[in-house]
Amino acid sequence: MRDEAFRREQDKERYAPHVRPINEMVDALREPEGRGWMPYVAPWHGGAAARVLSVLRDPGPKTLEGAGSGFLCVENDDPTAELQAQIFERAGIAPDDVTPWNAYPWYINRSPKAAELQAGAEVLKRLLGLMPRTEVVLLQGNEAQDVWRRLLKAHPDVVRDRTLEVVSTYHPGQQALFVRDPEERARRAQHRIDSYQKVGDALLSTTRRL
Repeated sequence: MRDEAFRREQDKERYAPHVRPINEMVDALREPEGRGWMPYVAPWHGGAAARVLSVLRDPGPKTLEGAGSGFLCVENDDPTAELQAQIFERAGIAPDDVTPWNAYPWYINRSPKAAELQAGAEVLKRLLGLMPRTEVVLLQGNEAQDVWRRLLKAHPDVVRDRTLEVVSTYHPGQQALFVRDPEERARRAQHRIDSYQKVGDALLSTTRRL
């Protein structure tokens, strides 16, 4: 997103057919909800056609319009996005395989509270309804895993008739590695890599069956 031409292209295509349903939902969930601003999903990603839904905690500063790109994207100019892009590529996961999302999708830049995660679960329900091709849900971090549990408790029917593989791991931000024990840091870092690879293997397995 440092590349102005790339960023302009994302903005120009923000209502392209594959992302239109999601980004129109984002429009509807902005200020009228009273919760503030929410970034779009970049058309660089798979949008409604994605096979992987990747859930983090909340949108970071580099998703902001003006200060950042205005989009959720692994090409955002921040270390968390960069790490995801690198590990996705190593695992054979293309950008259009994935739709990025957050447990609390409005911009707060802090840990969401319980009531906010509950609101996030309601939005996640709507999002899954727009993504019929999703095969894998990648939950990165405690909040992502929390919001998934809330979704299953409140709306078990959302996933009842779908075959979804759920992969849980640590958040790709540096804070996930803020532990004193170097062996534990290494274990967490490797767990993230292994989890992304599990997602890549799941996609490859489905492709071979088809």
